[in-house]
Order: sequence, then C-alpha cells, then structure tokens
Amino acid sequence: MSPERKRVFNLIGIAMKSRNVVSGEFSTEKAVKEGKATLVIVAEDASDNTKKMFTNMCSYYKVPISFFGKKYELGHSMGKEFRASLALLDKGLADAIDKQLKMIQC
Repeated sequence: MSPERKRVFNLIGIAMKSRNVVSGEFSTEKAVKEGKATLVIVAEDASDNTKKMFTNMCSYYKVPISFFGKKYELGHSMGKEFRASLALLDKGLADAIDKQLKMIQC
C-alpha cells in the first residue's frame, strides 16, 4: 500500500477518534442533508446504486465526494467491520484527506 493511501486511512482513524466522522448509508445521507458533511467517501466496491445515490446527493448539496478504498479497508480504518460510505464533519480533516486523495489520483 502506498504511503498516501495509508495516510488517508490514518486520517480517517483520527477523524473517528475525534468524533468527526459518521459512517453507514443512513448516517452519511443524514449528515449531507443536514449540511454537516464536508467530504463524502464511498468505497470503490460499493454497489452501483449506492455510488449513484451519493453522487447525485452530493452534487445537489454541493458536497465533495471521492471513491476510495474497499469496504473492509474503510471499516477497518474506523475500527468497524465493513463500511461502504462515510462523511467527514471536520473541514480541516476533510481538506487533509482530499489533498492526499488528489496525490493518489495524479
């Protein structure tokens, strides 16, 4: 695993410890609709319906969205089982993660 990918998972872990992340479809959707989400991450192996729903929702509510990692990797980084989606609630952490994601995609 590249250092950038590791850093993203570490930052998600930090966000989890500081209670600045919600995960799971229902909680992520709620955070976006309430205007609390600053970045949404959806697992690359999430279902097409899940990806489409969050893509549409995030574009409507103008929340950045990224497709990153596998369900078990996202879950593991938060000390949980599988997670197909999560929303970051802290702008600083979201920006740090977004920066790492852009480095990976280059």
